[in-house]
Amino acid sequence: MNEKSSLTSVLIVIGFITLMAAQLFLYRVPSETIAYSDFHKLLVARQLDNLEIGSEQISGSIQMPAAAPLLPASAASELAGHGAPWRFSTVRVTDDHLTEDLAAAGVRYTGLADTTWVSTLLGWIVPLLMLAVVWSVFMRRSGGSLRDFSGIGKSKPQLYVPQETEVTFDDIAGIDEAKAELKQIVEFLCNPERYRRLGGKIPKGVLIVGAPGTGKTLLAKAVAGEAAVPFFSISGSAFVEMFVGVGAARVRDLFEQAQKKAPCIVFIDELDALGKVRGAGATSGNDEREQTLNQLLVEMDGFRANSGVIIMAATNRPEILDPALLRPGRFDRHIAIDRPDLAGRRQILLVHVKHVPLADDVDLGEIASRTPGFAGADLANVVNEAALHAAELDKSAVAMADFDEAIDRAMAGMERKSRVMNEQEKITIAYHEAGHALVAQSRAHCDPVKKVSIIPRGVAALGYTQQVPTEDRYVLRKSELLDRLDAYLGGRVAEEIAFGDVSTGAENDLERATALVRHMVTRYGMSDEMGLVTLGDDEPRAGYFPGFGRGERYSESTAKVIDDEVRHVLADAHERVMRTLGEQRVQLDRIAKRLLECEVIDHATLLKLISGDEADISHSITGVATGSPDDVAEIGAGGELHCYIGQPREKPARPESTPA
Repeated sequence: MNEKSSLTSVLIVIGFITLMAAQLFLYRVPSETIAYSDFHKLLVARQLDNLEIGSEQISGSIQMPAAAPLLPASAASELAGHGAPWRFSTVRVTDDHLTEDLAAAGVRYTGLADTTWVSTLLGWIVPLLMLAVVWSVFMRRSGGSLRDFSGIGKSKPQLYVPQETEVTFDDIAGIDEAKAELKQIVEFLCNPERYRRLGGKIPKGVLIVGAPGTGKTLLAKAVAGEAAVPFFSISGSAFVEMFVGVGAARVRDLFEQAQKKAPCIVFIDELDALGKVRGAGATSGNDEREQTLNQLLVEMDGFRANSGVIIMAATNRPEILDPALLRPGRFDRHIAIDRPDLAGRRQILLVHVKHVPLADDVDLGEIASRTPGFAGADLANVVNEAALHAAELDKSAVAMADFDEAIDRAMAGMERKSRVMNEQEKITIAYHEAGHALVAQSRAHCDPVKKVSIIPRGVAALGYTQQVPTEDRYVLRKSELLDRLDAYLGGRVAEEIAFGDVSTGAENDLERATALVRHMVTRYGMSDEMGLVTLGDDEPRAGYFPGFGRGERYSESTAKVIDDEVRHVLADAHERVMRTLGEQRVQLDRIAKRLLECEVIDHATLLKLISGDEADISHSITGVATGSPDDVAEIGAGGELHCYIGQPREKPARPESTPA
């Protein structure tokens, strides 16, 4: 037991003894024990009052000094010394006429419940033990002493000293622009006089904005590692407490700690948990979170210029931050981190495979091209999954096939070997995916099809067609969007042609096709009927979160025109796809048949099936793309994943999935 625990135990024992002493001595009314015979004399003489009769003892008041002659001299003098009221007690003896004598004397009396050890235990010891337990918990949390109870208002950031912050810019790849922006911060921390001599002031705050997994926290650590200064790291949610004023106190304490360690970096992760716009919603504006935010604003604004303390923060929801945080003088510099492009993904992969033994057939460029839209954390997960897959097969190095499986698992989900489909379902899925692949491959502006599979994966995907772009694209023309629309409808139309009927598996395709066309009509100005207007959702009203106070910027008649135009564009696309697959019915049957035989078709095999050259077709299966269909909805700027969605047999409903 350490010193603080011993002190706590001593304090508890002293408190217990003090309370017991107060009960026994301070609150006990003084009384004198007299013989029962003297009690009987006083009763007959009517000199008693307010008797309390128990099973073994009788106590009450004596009318002194009138009763003094009836008592022995010692007892009379003792009672007289106590002062009023004169109390006595006597041991009760068996007396069958006691109540009759009491009634005859007209003495007021009551019964007295006996005090047992059980009542004492429940009334004193148990509450004291509970108090001791609560006291011990509070003492532990406060550090073991009374003066440390003020620690509830102390911020407790993780402090990394220069020797512990081993992350540098060499450990970060794919975000060269962001690194270049932050090098000036590093230069100021290392050589502040270079800027001060010309009157330059370093930005007080740097806000890093980017999607989850893009390396915001890692970038802040790299700045501290490059500058070799202390690095305070704390989450935005760590400031907000249930106790009023605690959050503001923690903010003050954090800045005090930072000032003592200057030059240093204070990093607040998930700033949106603390810095949401004030006055949002219907709740009162004077709540604890707003007080904490107000204190942060005051501390940042009141920081001395060139103090050597730089505040860095990260968020993936900059739109909900309070404008007062973003103004110059607080977070002066905003650094946006986008998802890496093809070259950036290859650089990130090089960082993550440094300590992974690779086989000779591994092509990082190929892996980077197959992972459009992946952030740094996603690529790290792909490398880790590939290593785990290779280890499971007891390989000495990670091969390309392991990376193929890891990519497929990250994109569409785990392979569902236990999901057994009947023959008719397999045929339907095969024609559905064959339609996607054939239409996508026949359109000039569609990304090439990398793989087609009818192996169930993820929660609801019973098959998928994976397209991989040849390059990163940021702007799409109308012709390219129409080709993508055709690829979305390829699976549904293939079912119509092959069976004269349709299934529920095209739900996700139709949803994405409708959303694409609606954006073309209302946002991109790609409709002759609507013209060059943008009719998206209105901006959120001031003082509200995104999503509150939204309204459409057009009338009901305009909404009807939009709906009609969306149906018209979809109908035209349906007609085009019907014509394409009707003309290539032989190729459609050929691809579907090969899918039923092999379950997976790669790009080279697909091209030979379409051209009719089936000689020397490779049946090698190098992996399967995985993930729920909606998981890759955001890969629209890069790759496409067309999934056939199966419905649960017990309760047909739309499968739940989370966008990437």
